[in-house]
This record gives sequence, structure tokens and C-alpha cells, in this order.
Amino acid sequence: MKASSSTHGKVKRMATEHRPPQSAMHYDVTADAHGRVELTGPFRPGQRLTIFVLPEAEEFTDLTAAATTSLEFWDNPLDDEDWNEAPAG
Repeated sequence: MKASSSTHGKVKRMATEHRPPQSAMHYDVTADAHGRVELTGPFRPGQRLTIFVLPEAEEFTDLTAAATTSLEFWDNPLDDEDWNEAPAG
């Protein structure tokens, strides 16, 4: 992105070139033994791409496992009574 700044009196303004909206694609991938990742997608040969890499947070693995293996939290007769008597809509 090219940016330029100019001063008009005491106000400093920054102008950027116009960029059209970008659509995002989401890929869940696993790096190979050498740490490499290969993507195949609807890209033209030689097309320039901007890629954001977000490593999966492993600290949430335990929370996800707990949330999917235990339903004891939802087994609450008082809560069930409130929800069963809640008005529709």
C-alpha cells in the first residue's frame, strides 16, 4: 500500500491508494516433516498472493476436549425448569 502524507495548515492527512475489497479463503493444513505447507487453490500462474499464517493455539485443545466430552454442565434441573417455562418467541 502506498501512502503519502501532506500538511495543510496544522492538519496532517494521509492518503492511500484505492484497493478493492478482498475475499478470504480458509485452509486448515498441517505442516509436513520439514515444516512446509502446500496450498492448491483457484490461483492463476504467477498471481501475487498475501498469505497470513496463524498457528493453531494448542492451549485450547484441552478446553475443546472438555466441552465436547462432558455434558454435566447442562444437566441442571433448575435451569431446565426455567427454560421449560420460558415464553416462546
